[in-house]
Formats: sequence, structure tokens, C-alpha cells
Amino acid sequence: MPILNWLDRDKDIRTAENVPYRLLESVPELSYGDANTENMLIQGDNLEALKALLPYYAGQVKCIYIDPPYNTRKDFGHYDDNLEHTKWLSMMYPRLERWRYGG
Repeated sequence: MPILNWLDRDKDIRTAENVPYRLLESVPELSYGDANTENMLIQGDNLEALKALLPYYAGQVKCIYIDPPYNTRKDFGHYDDNLEHTKWLSMMYPRLERWRYGG
């Protein structure tokens, strides 16, 4: 399998390990439907959310949808989607490749 290489790749691979675990907290006033369902919607930084899922749901999650920047080279006001490619890879790698194998 081909491997992408970029500046600081080794440091970036370890990035997810440095993100602290956080507890998921329910917000009842924003919740809808049966509280005992197996489905959940998590709003926040996707790397922190993925890390929060690990202790309780490793190996059990069927689908995760994250909405990362796609590096479209546009400025959307609330975030800049015009990152230099190495910085974009540094950000995306721990969110995609690391979780492919369950963390």
C-alpha cells in the first residue's frame, strides 16, 4: 500500500495520542427522541469526539460522519479552508487513518 510522506509526518501521527479524553455529556434540551437509542449526534471538534468515543465504543461503531475542511482554497469566514497541503495532511491524518483501525 502506498504511504504518504510529508514534513513532520511522524509527529503528526502521534497527535491523536496527545488529545485528552473527554466525557460525552448529554444536553437534554437539545436532545430529541428516545434517550435509550443506540444512535447519537455529537457536535464539536471531530478529533475530540472520536477520542471520547474510544473508551466506551471501540469496535462497536458502524458509521462515523465527520465534516472536515476539504481544502477547497476558500475562506468561509468562520474558518479558512485554504491550508498549505502539509498542514492539511497534519490535521487530517489523525482524524482518518488512525481511526480506521479502531484507534
